[in-house]
Amino acid sequence: MTRVISTVHCDADAASSSLTGSALKSVRSVVAAPENEMKRWRRIFEANAKVVIDGEKYLDPDSFVNAIAPKNDSTKIGRAQFAILFRVADSSKRGLVSWDDFTVFETLLKRPDADYWIAFQYFDVDSSGTITFDEFKNVFLANVGPSAIPFDFDCDWVKLYLGRKNDTHVLGYNEFTQLMKGLQGERLRQAFKYLDKDQDGFIRPEEFKQIILEIAGHKLSDAVIERLPTLCTLTPSGRISYSEVIAFQNVIREMDMVERILREATAKSKDGRIDQSDFLNHSAAISRYALFTPMEASIIFHFAGRGSREKKLALLDFAQLLDPQWRTPHEVLEANEVSPKASLLQGVLKSAYSFVQGGIAGALGATIVYPIDMGKMQNQRSTVVGQMLYKNSIDCAQKIFRNEGLMGFYRGLGPQLIGVAPEKAIKLTVNGLVRGRAMDPETGRIKLGWELIAGGTAGGCQVIFTNPLEIVKIRLQIQGEAAKLEGAVKTGAAHIVRQLGVVGLYKGASACLLRDIPFSAIYFTAYSHLKKDVFHEGYNGKQLSFLETLGAAGIAGMPAAYLTTPADVVKTRLQVEARQGQTHYKGLTDAFVKINKEEGFKALFKGGPARILRSSPQFGFTLLAYEYLQKYPWQDNKSEVKTALTTPKRDEMSQIRARNALKILLDVHGDFGRRAANFSHPLVKQAPPTTSPSKTA
Repeated sequence: MTRVISTVHCDADAASSSLTGSALKSVRSVVAAPENEMKRWRRIFEANAKVVIDGEKYLDPDSFVNAIAPKNDSTKIGRAQFAILFRVADSSKRGLVSWDDFTVFETLLKRPDADYWIAFQYFDVDSSGTITFDEFKNVFLANVGPSAIPFDFDCDWVKLYLGRKNDTHVLGYNEFTQLMKGLQGERLRQAFKYLDKDQDGFIRPEEFKQIILEIAGHKLSDAVIERLPTLCTLTPSGRISYSEVIAFQNVIREMDMVERILREATAKSKDGRIDQSDFLNHSAAISRYALFTPMEASIIFHFAGRGSREKKLALLDFAQLLDPQWRTPHEVLEANEVSPKASLLQGVLKSAYSFVQGGIAGALGATIVYPIDMGKMQNQRSTVVGQMLYKNSIDCAQKIFRNEGLMGFYRGLGPQLIGVAPEKAIKLTVNGLVRGRAMDPETGRIKLGWELIAGGTAGGCQVIFTNPLEIVKIRLQIQGEAAKLEGAVKTGAAHIVRQLGVVGLYKGASACLLRDIPFSAIYFTAYSHLKKDVFHEGYNGKQLSFLETLGAAGIAGMPAAYLTTPADVVKTRLQVEARQGQTHYKGLTDAFVKINKEEGFKALFKGGPARILRSSPQFGFTLLAYEYLQKYPWQDNKSEVKTALTTPKRDEMSQIRARNALKILLDVHGDFGRRAANFSHPLVKQAPPTTSPSKTA
């Protein structure tokens, strides 16, 4: 009945101290519960209650946790720690929670101050409505354990909060709430004084970590906890001062405001990055008084930047400080690993699907731009009389259409499409693999040098398929016009392959490497930076639209295509079978020298505009298709900063308040609740159940 009829508190006002009035209010609260709410509670209770005694169901500690713990918690509070609330719900202290107990507990959670109320009831062991000095001390010590940093209960700070009732020091409810709110600060002060043995105002880094783990470990990610000792690098002494400890504690206490400032400031920044000045300026702009000191801002940027001196940081950099559950991408992958057999099968299926993705995307891009592929323009020899077939690309297109018809624009497309799948799959897979290996495991960023290496490696690997493909394609393209002029019989791709042989298919491979390595290095790097820096992908969770993705992929192809035109011209000359009267080239260097000498430097960029017109839309549509195909069925998670402020509130308010009540208790000690299974509630003996419980499925 003490849970339904509220007890009288020594610090309550006269109007509300009436036992009868308080009881009536509590009863009305229970009776007034809407029917649908009671049905929901009953459904939750019935779904989790497994213990049956004399035909009645009960919740044991495990099933109670399942019933009241939030399902989508964004904090580090373990589900096992919710068992600490079981002692509040178990009013009879028999180790089981009945349906009546559960409805009273759920009604209690409807209070706007349920978090502090539950914490008060946990310390109020004898349910007297007040907490004596001994109760507070015993419950505190029972939960923190003997290895915790000692706390002086006879300090002046505790005495300031104690009232007096019947010549006994006691805490009323209102006094208790204020004491709990300030307890962390006093614990921090005492812990620092205890560890500062020589009283010089400094402690060692490992001692600072010990303090924070005890009073705020549940509020920080593992990554930040591991870097706590690095706070000593902010000063030349190599140790940590009391001012820095207090500043760090203030940052933790105001973390919600820190997140708000960071989100708003980065959203307003042109490049999505801010420095300490931006942070402090925005903090001053949205608040009446200064919320954070320069030291506190330095601490925020120190842990977000992982000790680096980089001035500007993006919101993603602050994720490990804002999200207690933050883990590196590698840790997430390891946590999601399945059995070796399933993992192997999944890897094979994913690799096969990647090849299909590359094939579809590459075929689409190649088909769209194939008519623009003016290989004949690059093979045209300016020094051979009668061989100046085309004045420019437009003239070339007109003559192809007149002599060969519409199908002339697609001559050689078959072999191109056959080789596109492995070529694109290798290029995209290798680029992604190298980028993944070179990427910072915590921030997901990659340095410019590694971006170029990743793209270049991908371009080099694709030559295995690209060179044979292009030599067949070029000869098929050129023979159409030659057949018209010379009456030659057209041959197919199979004939060309047999004629060249395996070695011949790789003729001009050095020039192909010279073209594809820088092309891919420029292209993938430009594409990545266009998405991130120009179209702002990932800023505040932004995802690029269809046109933005197409624009980034298309624009990236322009410089890559034009700057590698000389290598493409040389490759084409080496791969095309020279006819009578045409210059023969011995190799890569010989081709460069002779083309420059006979036709001039401009000849090396012959067909450059056509390459831009071809490569830009081809890679634009290829990457666009690949980006969209990549989302299914293995969609990569986008880098977002998800915290309690941004995660959708799928839990009921009662579950949120239950979690908040635990946060208040965890402020006493980070292990509060984890030790719950090792000891019974202080000062209370549990009564054994009258009948031996049995469990039903």
